[in-house]
Amino acid sequence: METFSIAKLNVRFEAAGDLLYTRTRAYLAPEQNAKADITIDLPESFFKEKHRQFPTLTLDECRYVWVGEAFYAGLLRHDGLLMHASCVERNGGAYLFSAKSGTGKSTHTKLWLQEFSDCKMINDDKPALRRMDGQFYACGTPFSGKHDESRNVQVPVRAIVFLERGEKNEVAPLTSAEAIPLFLSQTLRPPKKELMAQMLDLLGGLLESVPAFRLRCNMEPSAAHIACQSIENYIQQNKKEGLK
Repeated sequence: METFSIAKLNVRFEAAGDLLYTRTRAYLAPEQNAKADITIDLPESFFKEKHRQFPTLTLDECRYVWVGEAFYAGLLRHDGLLMHASCVERNGGAYLFSAKSGTGKSTHTKLWLQEFSDCKMINDDKPALRRMDGQFYACGTPFSGKHDESRNVQVPVRAIVFLERGEKNEVAPLTSAEAIPLFLSQTLRPPKKELMAQMLDLLGGLLESVPAFRLRCNMEPSAAHIACQSIENYIQQNKKEGLK
């Protein structure tokens, strides 16, 4: 086993197979003997059974997918959770764009990367959100979907955005009550009741401190500019009014 530094946690597992090995190199912990916060010890028979159940996945892909799932399951015990989202950094803040598969969240973040020279990818599919010292951070992980688009960074969350396709570009703030079911559809739900209660408490804290939005957008470059400007206008206005 090796030790990896992911979301400021020491995570131990065996990076078997080319896919998992290659994508975890940037996350190797400098101190390999550090005490593990999360240990993932899944036998090879487990991956072979998953491969039998899901024959469209290679054995290599099965290792990658289920080691990632085990990491996110353990993350909840450290004030963290998964969000299926494409996440970028701009001006020191993280913007997460989430949507149903095929809606275009990756396409939209590509517009941000194209239109804003100071914009960088954090994770294109499965960033970790973790509360540290009372603040929520978006964290790169080696589990980044089909493409290896991830950086080992932790960036304060600036905004969470749920995308919908539309002809016009429109941004509207969401209440916590509106955002919670959208978020729950884009994360892993724990099977145990006490862990689900912990997740909801963590999610409540997230949505109290970070604004959430609904973005109806097309795929024109102007969508990135309108989204960014609308979000920032809302945040600055709320600061003046003493809100989040």
